[in-house]
Amino acid sequence: MNTKIDTENKNPYPSPLRFAGCDPSAPIRYRSDIDRVRVFPSITADMDDAETTFERAGPRAMITGNPAEMTAAILTCGGICPGLNDVIRGLVMSLSHHYGVKKIWGIRYGYAGLTPNGLAPIELTPNNVDEIHRDGGTMLGVSRGAQDVEVMAAQAIGLGVNKLFVIGGDGTQRGAMELSEAFQRLEANVQVVGIPKTIDNDILWVDQSFGFDTAVQIAAQVVSDAHVEARSTERGVGIVKVMGRDSGFIAAHAALASLEANVVLIPEVSFVLDGPTGLLSYLEQRLDVKDHVVIVVAEGAGQDLFQAMEKSAEHDASGNKLHRDIGTLLCDRISDHFTTLGKPVKLKYLDPGYSVRSAPACATDRVYCTRLAHAAVHAAMAGKTAMMVSRWSGHYVHVPLDLVTQGRRKIHPSGSLWRTVLESTGQPCLSGPVEKGTL
Repeated sequence: MNTKIDTENKNPYPSPLRFAGCDPSAPIRYRSDIDRVRVFPSITADMDDAETTFERAGPRAMITGNPAEMTAAILTCGGICPGLNDVIRGLVMSLSHHYGVKKIWGIRYGYAGLTPNGLAPIELTPNNVDEIHRDGGTMLGVSRGAQDVEVMAAQAIGLGVNKLFVIGGDGTQRGAMELSEAFQRLEANVQVVGIPKTIDNDILWVDQSFGFDTAVQIAAQVVSDAHVEARSTERGVGIVKVMGRDSGFIAAHAALASLEANVVLIPEVSFVLDGPTGLLSYLEQRLDVKDHVVIVVAEGAGQDLFQAMEKSAEHDASGNKLHRDIGTLLCDRISDHFTTLGKPVKLKYLDPGYSVRSAPACATDRVYCTRLAHAAVHAAMAGKTAMMVSRWSGHYVHVPLDLVTQGRRKIHPSGSLWRTVLESTGQPCLSGPVEKGTL
């Protein structure tokens, strides 16, 4: 595994970092590129790359030039999630207060803003970002879809950009890598630093994405609400659909945070509806004994149940396959099944997706966003490029973008997280034998 980070610093310049309140005689604690964090904290004897390490993030003693002569740009792509404004604020404050960068562009509506037809960028200052953390979403707007990389590179160069900060998911980071390559072809001195953004928590080499704590907090409350609804009626069924296109982290953590879910369905673990080991059979057992049940389902779960319609599957502007609505399918099949049995259920369906993604960041996410933003600024100022800042094994590190774009992070079906979910809910394997009386 190659974890080397490209560094462009042809004209080393002493870092201007001076922290208010510090002893003027005390030396600034700079990072060196030889400060490393092990990629695999837990290793086995047969691992060839057990000693592979990531660069630690943090300020370097030498930067790429005089910050007063630099121009930075920030853009946000993909869907919105809690914490985007906090990251923007953190970037602007660090660029301005730590380094003294005078010109910071806010690119409007993602990569679309780096095209001739895009809206003109707005200038970002500490004054106009001071209170944006109180609001959800992003003051810069987002968009999906690829743009011509050569056009975007030329547009950024035309704006005089030296440091480009790209906030987004795996598709966005793939675009950032292509932009970095385009700048190199043009021999333009532009550093591209990615900041991982995914509410689904599915970016590789990231302990946890920002906004995830907020999403779990809100989703867990909705699961608790569904439980109150279900247990308050005879044969009550509560279904909560949460975000999670290919990874079930929100569903799993919301179930554990609420401790009210009886069944959790995620994309990584297939299940069947019919037959003696299927979901419907288990719901019969559960309702006969407990008289209520709460199901938490990730939006990407159970897509194999739509196999007959697979040929008509569509994709969004970013190339992601649009999943069928598993929530509606579950509602229809459960309601029809128990009506046919002569044991109708009272079903409540809750989908908090927009409430989750549009919320302001919670306290822990706000701290994380600010620290992540500052780490990104230190990296760009040191000349790091084609890389993403990340929190890995509790440390802030630099990860090459070509590693980030190799796949998606998922729950391991035989791992400890999923085992904990199964132990918490008591649900059986819904595609294999079910022990009698399991609840």
